[in-house]
Amino acid sequence: MRTARNKVKTAEDLLQKAMVAPTGASRARYARAGLALQSVDPTTQTMLLRQLYLSHFEKRRFQQAHDLALQAIELDVLPDVLHQDAARAAFAAGNLDTAVAHLHAAARRGPASRRAFHYWTLGSTLFLAHRYPEAIAALTQAARREGRDRPLYRAHLALARIAGGEPVKNLQQTIEALAKAPCGQGYGRFVLGHLAYAAGEWTAANRYLTTFVERLSGGRVALGIALEGELHMSRATLGKIAAG
Repeated sequence: MRTARNKVKTAEDLLQKAMVAPTGASRARYARAGLALQSVDPTTQTMLLRQLYLSHFEKRRFQQAHDLALQAIELDVLPDVLHQDAARAAFAAGNLDTAVAHLHAAARRGPASRRAFHYWTLGSTLFLAHRYPEAIAALTQAARREGRDRPLYRAHLALARIAGGEPVKNLQQTIEALAKAPCGQGYGRFVLGHLAYAAGEWTAANRYLTTFVERLSGGRVALGIALEGELHMSRATLGKIAAG
């Protein structure tokens, strides 16, 4: 007769269970069980809180998700990443100014290697809010820094300038550089689609934006919620293309 398996007891074991849980409810259950244990180290506690955050975010309980991100920030483990989480929840709840404040904090507290990403996220958030001068300023900060995602940051900066009524030089070169780069996949398709639309290349714009929308539709729940603004904008542009 087989012996019963030992019950999971450590916070680390419960964290692993939470990270591979098939549902938000089971993720939350494992995370709460881990947080209820005594003497959990700050790193594990932070990661458990983040799993609980995700379960609330996926259920669109954005205020609870934001509160959990704030709690995790206090532990001072990867605070810039957690400010990003807090910003995501605040923006989804319609609290733009709170989201912007968190993204500024992420750029300020993060290491140099992640600063461009934080400025880009700030810029993309302001872009969706139609605050184009602020978006241009943030995206300029991102585009100045070297890194593999620089073509994306430069292209997004061009898109913000177009939306803000500013002239953009070498638009076709910017499009081509992003299309050739690995960062032109995924989110890059959103930027490419709208740049191609602005350049009058509607066939290419339709291809890029359709790919972006289809990937989001079949992707992770949390990602789909976080990118709802981009999804709405992409569908609106595809509608314009279809209408001719």
